[in-house]
Amino acid sequence: MTTTRTLVVMRHGKSSWKTNDPDIARPLNPRGTRDAVVAGQILAPLGFDLALVSPAARAQQTWQCLQMGGATAREVRTLDALYHAWTPQIIAELKGLPAGAARVLMIGHEPTLSDVILTLTPPSASRSEIEAKFPTSAIAVLTTEHPWDALAEDVATLAAYEVPRG
Repeated sequence: MTTTRTLVVMRHGKSSWKTNDPDIARPLNPRGTRDAVVAGQILAPLGFDLALVSPAARAQQTWQCLQMGGATAREVRTLDALYHAWTPQIIAELKGLPAGAARVLMIGHEPTLSDVILTLTPPSASRSEIEAKFPTSAIAVLTTEHPWDALAEDVATLAAYEVPRG
């Protein structure tokens, strides 16, 4: 029996530039908070097995806002690679996901997230939108029949793409 795996790739909510904090400490701004709560309402029905979240404050706050909107995950991990790694390292991390995790959420940053999506999915109209821009709070839902350790170029389908706005 084949298990469909779902990877939801989300860019953190809009962040504040009105701070003297280092980049990793920049918080969400009010719009980013609103958008992430709306995203949580959209993602609530999925009930994630695992959420992988960048250590950046804006990504961690995005996850908190998703929860306020109703999103859940059985396990949440802060993944340092989501803050500074490039596509090959992120895909290597995904290949190491537990086989029992059928629904995974990943919250991180550009330009890496869109590149991961473009690597894992074949060309499509929605993919062209992501190629042009993957804005803050954007959500891409990828599905695959392959096990996580078999992730490779073009093995996933871009099932949905949405940019929630609150």
